[in-house]
Amino acid sequence: MTQSNTFSALESEVRSYSRAFPCTLQKAQGAEIWDIEGRRFLDFLAGAGSLNYGHNNPQLKQALLDYIESDAITHSLDLQTTAKETFLRTMNKLILEPRGLEYVMMFTGPTGTNAIEAAFKLARKATGRTTIVSFTNGFHGVTNGALAATGNQHHRQGAGIPLSGTFVIPYDGYMEGLDSVAYLEKLLSDPSGGLDKPAAIVVETVQGEGGLNAASFEWLKKLQKVANDNDIVFIVDDIQAGCGRTGTFFSFEPAGLNPDMVVLSKSLSGYGLPFALVMIKKDIDVWKPGEHNGTFRGNNHAFVTATAALEHYWKDDTFAQDVRAKGEHLGQRLQALQTRFPEEVVEVRGRGMMRGIRCADPDKAAKISAFCFQHGMIIERSGPHDEVVKCLMPLVTPTDQLDEGLDILEKACVAVFNG
Repeated sequence: MTQSNTFSALESEVRSYSRAFPCTLQKAQGAEIWDIEGRRFLDFLAGAGSLNYGHNNPQLKQALLDYIESDAITHSLDLQTTAKETFLRTMNKLILEPRGLEYVMMFTGPTGTNAIEAAFKLARKATGRTTIVSFTNGFHGVTNGALAATGNQHHRQGAGIPLSGTFVIPYDGYMEGLDSVAYLEKLLSDPSGGLDKPAAIVVETVQGEGGLNAASFEWLKKLQKVANDNDIVFIVDDIQAGCGRTGTFFSFEPAGLNPDMVVLSKSLSGYGLPFALVMIKKDIDVWKPGEHNGTFRGNNHAFVTATAALEHYWKDDTFAQDVRAKGEHLGQRLQALQTRFPEEVVEVRGRGMMRGIRCADPDKAAKISAFCFQHGMIIERSGPHDEVVKCLMPLVTPTDQLDEGLDILEKACVAVFNG
């Protein structure tokens, strides 16, 4: 059995990324990956946003190696450990306190969808209500509760049961001329509006899997006000857009939001280790001990690398300023593509280092991604028709490698659009 046949013979048909990028990866450093044949790829996928600090980040790797060498605790359920305590203190000191945020932290199962399920469950318990308001093109995970709040039909159809308990309204800009927050407010105030008072509203400030739709700060502020005015738990899903991706640690900071809950995962560990967290305002933290649990609540190795990431990158604003500068450069390069191909690249989307181009023809977006792969770069697509080519490189990508990747993307556009 050859190596490629191993995966097709022994792995489930559910695999997806490996179909788009058919190679066997072996080594990685920073924003670069090498396969078993020695081919080098620039990584503009970054674990779907799980590797903001790059592959095998040296500071994080050393902290983890030191921890493992000391025979420190690996698995601990939700027992107290030194690794957990250090993370809690560091997160509070470097992230929450400087931003005037007061949360308790809940360590859920190790993935983002686990944390979303916990947040929904707690919102329902705290309010005694059931409905979760979500948005068109939202993506919150593929377990059934999170999936009910997810718009993508491809994923929804995998549930095998009716998905209920949610009410979907248009995201900012979904329909021209529609103020969806005003629409929601009207439904809530109308006794015949047909919407039972919700337990929570869940929103992504930038919809990663939904096509890099970025909500305006004004819209987000109005949405939070509607939630607050109606005693509805306001949840920001910052799983992909958080941990610096948009140029601030939390994507909602520039909008001046103060959510009731914030959900983090993906790059929280900083090292690609599974780690998910729900940050909760104290008055909503109505759990009884053990009422929501799981075997892998908090990953001690992830606590160590997450702490190292916070200490190395977030002790001041230097790193965030660098991300914002790279984000502006990325936006300018993508805008130049739209200017060059106005009928093909119909929109530049996103914010910070979470941007992409929306192609008029989804098939051409697929060809662009394939061209990039053949020329040494891994880059994915998103959006309802996979029409958005999505730049999600590590935040630590050096400027020369950022431009190298964008040059490949430009060549791909030239080849596909002029082909």
